[in-house]
Amino acid sequence: MTDHAASTLVLSVDAMGGDQGPAPVVAGLALFLDRADSDVHILLHGDQDQLTPLLAKRKIASRVTVVHASDVVSMTDKPSHVMRHGKATSMWSAVEAVRSKDAAVCVSCGNTGALMAVSMIRLRKAEGVNRPAIACLWPSRNKTGFNVMLDAGADIRADEEDLLTYALMGTSYARNGLGLARPRVGLLNVGTEEHKGRAELKVAGEMIAKAAPHGDFDYIGFVEGGDLPSDRVDVVVTDGFTGNVALKTGEGTANFISDSLRAAFKATPFSMIAALLAATSLRRLRRKIDPRRVNGGVFLGLNGTVIKSHGSADATGVAAALDLAAQLGRSSFADKLAARVASAAVHAQDDATEEAAKTSGASKDT
Repeated sequence: MTDHAASTLVLSVDAMGGDQGPAPVVAGLALFLDRADSDVHILLHGDQDQLTPLLAKRKIASRVTVVHASDVVSMTDKPSHVMRHGKATSMWSAVEAVRSKDAAVCVSCGNTGALMAVSMIRLRKAEGVNRPAIACLWPSRNKTGFNVMLDAGADIRADEEDLLTYALMGTSYARNGLGLARPRVGLLNVGTEEHKGRAELKVAGEMIAKAAPHGDFDYIGFVEGGDLPSDRVDVVVTDGFTGNVALKTGEGTANFISDSLRAAFKATPFSMIAALLAATSLRRLRRKIDPRRVNGGVFLGLNGTVIKSHGSADATGVAAALDLAAQLGRSSFADKLAARVASAAVHAQDDATEEAAKTSGASKDT
């Protein structure tokens, strides 16, 4: 592995896992490096024979070190198969660079299940985390332009303690990814009334509210699906099944709106003239709902930072994921997240001890 100066930010990128092979990844790298600081270096994992000419074409070879990996994780590979036979893959190699501290963040467009499995076995879960989560950025009316939602599909299950951990991890991501000093947290439910929802949601709500003062965040209670893009919340907490359905629905709706507008403005000569007059506003709307701008789900709860980019990501999407990786890498995000979860566990233990002492004292008095 090539040595880099201590001040250099090194990102580890899986070049081979996307739907279209390494070409869009290298194109996205070129876009990213063109606007990134000069102290950023890339470890690019994949087939050296394919990658070398692509890097030369984009004229970025001086800022990229190719780490040869002969095998590729396909989108159809089962995580269990990758766990047993995937050590020679570009995905495994990219995650391994974060484990060995050769890179600060890993980015991959590959198979989500396999990436989570490899990340969990190589990086391990952070102390106090039962189930890692995938956090995504949701376009919103907030000043930052986004809300954080988790879990977006790492695990379909989540009990009340998991949801509390997701809240803590989500607030850490909001601080380091969006620059929010005191994020507002909401728990996704079928209504905002306290009596609605499953039993574990009600218990989770109480636990999150109790943790808020220690965690430097505000708990606003239950939120509904319509609040995902709203400006009344910064972090939306839910289980992976619900979160993944919401995410895919949101992406599909955004694409539907974009396609429908395009078709409507091409329908008649008058609508084409209207489109020309509204061109600036349409570009602004298209940019706001463009899924590529928020490409990159962050795996939270591991001893290292991993970002999952869409398998179909083009150069713009890959560059967006790398922008996020650079921001989180510079903030030492993984260390801060682990410290926050560990601190919350200590506070919870102290609260439990205090509650037990009160109960014991009350027993003696009766």
